[in-house]
Amino acid sequence: QVQLVESGGGLVQAGGSLRLSCAASGSVFRPNVMGWYRQARGKQRELVASIASGSSTNYADSVKGRFTISRDDAKKTVSLQMNSLKSEDTAVYYCNAAYSWNTYWGQGTQVTVSS
Repeated sequence: QVQLVESGGGLVQAGGSLRLSCAASGSVFRPNVMGWYRQARGKQRELVASIASGSSTNYADSVKGRFTISRDDAKKTVSLQMNSLKSEDTAVYYCNAAYSWNTYWGQGTQVTVSS
């Protein structure tokens, strides 16, 4: 059973930065795609950024130029560097790992941006 453990959420002022990290354990295989999703109160969960095993990336338009996703396959981790944070970035952020046989989610970490 794959487990994803997230860290790095918290409270930050608008314009500040945070870095989220997620570590996958329980499988010797690397995820095909790793990513970050977020869900704000009263809204649907949405993709923030994803990165494939070949390092191709995909970003939501709302975070392009501010967020950077990266992965370390040796450590089976994915990180999200978030800069120039805005109040609308406030949400619970979920790590996601897609394997050939299943997709797994982390428990979520709260990011709150105060204006």
